[in-house]
Amino acid sequence: MTWEWIGQGGLDRPDVDETAEVTGPDTTPLPHPLSLSAAFEGSEPIARARLLARSFLDEVQRVHGLRVSDRVLDLVELFVSELVTNTRKYAPGPSLLTLHVWNGCVDVTVWDSNPALPTILPPDPTRVGQHGLEIVKASARTFQVRREPVGKRITASLPLTDDPATNAAGG
Repeated sequence: MTWEWIGQGGLDRPDVDETAEVTGPDTTPLPHPLSLSAAFEGSEPIARARLLARSFLDEVQRVHGLRVSDRVLDLVELFVSELVTNTRKYAPGPSLLTLHVWNGCVDVTVWDSNPALPTILPPDPTRVGQHGLEIVKASARTFQVRREPVGKRITASLPLTDDPATNAAGG
């Protein structure tokens, strides 16, 4: 596994105006987005991806003073685990995990080289397994699957803190 800090750049998120300034008690404006990318060859333990995500968000809090709720920390770890596991299971080979913090949200993105788009099955309490993407989609504020020139990219986004009106991170 290799990883590097990416200072600027970003993901296409048509639902959010990147130039808009978000204000509030837990949305300190940043001069630029914060990102972390990790390339996986396919043999690394998935727990390393989860640890990397938690470490990155811990640093976002400690260094940049942005609050990340415990629930969001847990959900980001879940998203990373599910998305990286699916990549390992259905798209053997290299993959790229990117965490992107900006505008009060964290985007969890996984790219892999398989162009086949995943099927998200409808909820079925009698089905054993294959609930990962169903859970990620239901928990995320936004969820996007996009075919790329090579492979596909899946992005799930969450606000950094829980919504006090609903006490939920997802929307």
